[in-house]
Amino acid sequence: MAESAQATEWELVPDSDGRIEAVARECRRLVTKRALLGAGVALVPVPGIDWVTDVGILMKLIPEINRAFGLTEEQIERLAPDRKVVVYKAISAGGSMLIGRLVTRELVMTMLRLVGVRLTAQQAAKVVPIAGQAISAALTYSALKYVCEQHIRQCMAVARLLALPAPAAA
Repeated sequence: MAESAQATEWELVPDSDGRIEAVARECRRLVTKRALLGAGVALVPVPGIDWVTDVGILMKLIPEINRAFGLTEEQIERLAPDRKVVVYKAISAGGSMLIGRLVTRELVMTMLRLVGVRLTAQQAAKVVPIAGQAISAALTYSALKYVCEQHIRQCMAVARLLALPAPAAA
């Protein structure tokens, strides 16, 4: 999908289960590409460069996923008031820290702490020549995929709620 077509197509919340699944597939492809990039950087035997790269990747990727599902802060504000309530209730019930918010470095670091054991092992693995870099790359890839998959699932749940018919006025 072309970048400009993607931007205009993803202005609204997907309105059917098929469309939600299609957006999720596209986001997962994007996540895989970026996770491979992060894994490639993890192969470099310089301590810390992979953490900086992981944070940078997530700071770009999470807002792109939000945008794809129509769940950026700006997109949510354009929803009808009853739909906004549904989104904010779903976000708080689902415990999402990343939907409808400005993604900051601190927020990304909080998310990375959820997979902290993997990333700590990744840093330790760098000490072991060659095999350590491979292990580090695999851990980086899996950590990025895990964080993003959880976020995609939360976005899908919110989008499915919004795809339901609006409540009838009493």
